[in-house]
Amino acid sequence: MPGMVSASTITDRQRRLGIRVIYINTALMYGGFFMVIPLIAAHYGNNLGWSAALIAAVLAVRQLIQQGLSLVGGVIADRLGARLPIVLGLLVRAVGFFWMAFAHTPPELFASAALAALGGAFFEAPKSAAGAALTLPEERPAFYRNLGIVGNIGMAVGPAVGGLLIRLDFAVVSIAAGAIFVVAAVLAFTMLPPLSVASRRPAHLGDGLLLALRDRRFVIYTVLAMGFWFLAVQYSLTLPFIAGEIGGTDAAVTMVLVTYSLVTIATQYPLLRFLDGRLATTSILVAGMSVMALGLGAVALVGSMIPLILCTAVYAIGAVMAQPMIQTVQARLVDPAAMGSYFAIGAYALAIGGAVGSLAGGQLYDAGESTGFSALPWLTFGVVGLVAAVGFRWFGRRWDPGDGPEAAPPAPSRDPATDRASGPAEAVRVGSRASAAVKTGP
Repeated sequence: MPGMVSASTITDRQRRLGIRVIYINTALMYGGFFMVIPLIAAHYGNNLGWSAALIAAVLAVRQLIQQGLSLVGGVIADRLGARLPIVLGLLVRAVGFFWMAFAHTPPELFASAALAALGGAFFEAPKSAAGAALTLPEERPAFYRNLGIVGNIGMAVGPAVGGLLIRLDFAVVSIAAGAIFVVAAVLAFTMLPPLSVASRRPAHLGDGLLLALRDRRFVIYTVLAMGFWFLAVQYSLTLPFIAGEIGGTDAAVTMVLVTYSLVTIATQYPLLRFLDGRLATTSILVAGMSVMALGLGAVALVGSMIPLILCTAVYAIGAVMAQPMIQTVQARLVDPAAMGSYFAIGAYALAIGGAVGSLAGGQLYDAGESTGFSALPWLTFGVVGLVAAVGFRWFGRRWDPGDGPEAAPPAPSRDPATDRASGPAEAVRVGSRASAAVKTGP
């Protein structure tokens, strides 16, 4: 693979520098993204009077394009390394946000959101694959925990800065967010090594994708993860809507968003450290999904800001527990032979779950308002979360190495052209060590 280096050949200093770049860029990406996306509902919905269904459609299209086309980024990463698609994607997203500053009609907003999503499609799977490639198996639980912390810092700072800038104009928010992604692109280009994320180069363009699609356990897990993202996207859609309705101002929306982020920052490290070694990974995931369901479902009972903030805090604690576990389990199910393609297929959990969550959230919110049954969306979210929790419990008992002696060990790589086992034995050993590390903690 000319011009690329494998994680096993770079120095420890280069590897740790690459991890730091991923941490910093994750904070920048989250900060820039959440400066804009939650304020779309506040600006176009609460200020300009666009319907919840229309804004939900914009967010759903963005979700589908980003995660639906993540196959492109994953395939490029498997063949050309992770750095190129990461840098390209960051720059494309910056252009999308710059364009959004001048989007005053639904077609303009759809187009700018689609371009920003295309950028995400380029960088999302390669960034995930680079993180998995740069970390040793025993480091991954701590890596994903820390990645969640820096992401949540970005989620806290982004809406707060966006809430201040929107007092000037929404265009200022979008331009500032685009500039953040330009900075992230420069950082990735200059400091991230040209890392190979496939242990062997696929003979044909789609070989890695076929490998992932034939991995029954990985596909089932991806389907279950859609339930998590169905609930997770409500942070940037229905929660801003209900906050604007109850509080009546953009400041109320910002208060709810910042509450979510501050709770995640304050609780993530101590809570996950406490749970490490006490509960298996999917058990934490099941508990997190149940708490998320409780937090959103309880919004059906609120009528003022303080109870809404409390529900948001409960929802945030559930996400703190669930999201790092979603990533940890996914990383240990990935075959090292085609990490970019595996993460690209895994991104469909967010593509489909997030898009359905956005569309359903907007439609249910409007239906609740029009029928006078305002509890409709929140009760639905609660049911979906509990169903997903049951699904993860079943998966943990049936397939996850961290949740029972009866679980099957990771399967060896298979050649998509011949359907014969062809991956090195080391791939199995890496998967086993990662599973053990996740269960016992770093």
